[in-house]
Amino acid sequence: MSSTTEHRTDGRGRTLGSTLSGLAVALGCVAFLGGFVWAALSYRPYTVPTDSMSPTIAPGARVLAQKVAGSEIRRGDVVVFKDSVWGDVPMVKRVVGVGGDKVACCTKQGRLTINGKPVEEPYLQGSGPASPIGFKAKVPAGQLFLLGDHRSDSMDSRVHLTDGDHGSVPRSAVQARVDARAWPLGSVGVMQRPAAFSAFPGGTSQPGPIAPITITVVAGAVLILAGAAYGPIARRGARGRA
Repeated sequence: MSSTTEHRTDGRGRTLGSTLSGLAVALGCVAFLGGFVWAALSYRPYTVPTDSMSPTIAPGARVLAQKVAGSEIRRGDVVVFKDSVWGDVPMVKRVVGVGGDKVACCTKQGRLTINGKPVEEPYLQGSGPASPIGFKAKVPAGQLFLLGDHRSDSMDSRVHLTDGDHGSVPRSAVQARVDARAWPLGSVGVMQRPAAFSAFPGGTSQPGPIAPITITVVAGAVLILAGAAYGPIARRGARGRA
């Protein structure tokens, strides 16, 4: 009688375990695939071909850029844009000025200024001045002034200062805002909003959903692995009891 009771109890336990295992795998698949769908709807992958954004983004690196309207862009954002004056291919640069700003370089300490206020730029390549050549420009309304982080090797707004818009591009030219580095593996990470720009009107932009997307995908993978592992573990346990 005791042996029969143990057999029935063990059978119910295995049934419950199998049910929970299947549920974990099913939920894991939903979360895992849902995370990738969420990412596909929110982000676009881009490859940065040049070193104009080094060291923030190395040449050849893959980035994830959130699809946003130009009106959502703030100072300090790294954006993907396309403007006919600059060329017919998407480019990646950092926004340092918005409509109405007076952007100039450099102070005696070699810093960029926005409306007369020096800006600390820890993301720049090298320890020299914020630009090897001096410049100043007033950004027209609805426009953005863009610079690369590798200032000595970047074709940016400084090159187009004599254009009608003083080197700036319209907000409508922005296709997306870079939110994370996805490749190579050693450089994977979320793009940080520069603290120096938070003190200006409008502040800095809010990060996109890259963090919750990552958590969703990882949680899904864990559930799938945990659920799939139940079967072999249960069989091993049954053989041990036998």
